Amino acid sequence: MLEALQNRLHQDIPLTQHMGIEIHSYDGETLSLKAPLDRNINHKQTAFGGSLYSVSVLTGWSLIYLILQEANLEGHIVIQKTETHFLLPVSTDLITECRVPNPQDKARFLKIYRRKGLARLHLNVAITDEKGNTQLCFEGDYVVHKHPLPN
Repeated sequence: MLEALQNRLHQDIPLTQHMGIEIHSYDGETLSLKAPLDRNINHKQTAFGGSLYSVSVLTGWSLIYLILQEANLEGHIVIQKTETHFLLPVSTDLITECRVPNPQDKARFLKIYRRKGLARLHLNVAITDEKGNTQLCFEGDYVVHKHPLPN
């Protein structure tokens, strides 16, 4: 399943290849993506804000992809609304973490999606340093729908 997700990211979202985004880990509860600093660096020798934002959005997108796959479902995942707080500079590889929502929220999301073919899920993504200091907080509202949206 992780290999399928990695292939999907690189095939359907070419930016992920350019940024060097790879799946770092997934234990069934927490998904982590990683991108090398040297491909996402700014003029201050820290991670570029746009890269931090992009890898955060993609972490939430990827977690929803895995939730759907585990439930034997497919859908179109889009980001609807975000809020990002850049708290500290990131001067190492970008490593994000996003946890599966609590069981009630996850069950409600899947139930609504099965019934209506359209559901929303709120996710939080974080980047922390080796000392446990939070460098970035990202919140995103994702929408999943069965049919492609009109152009």
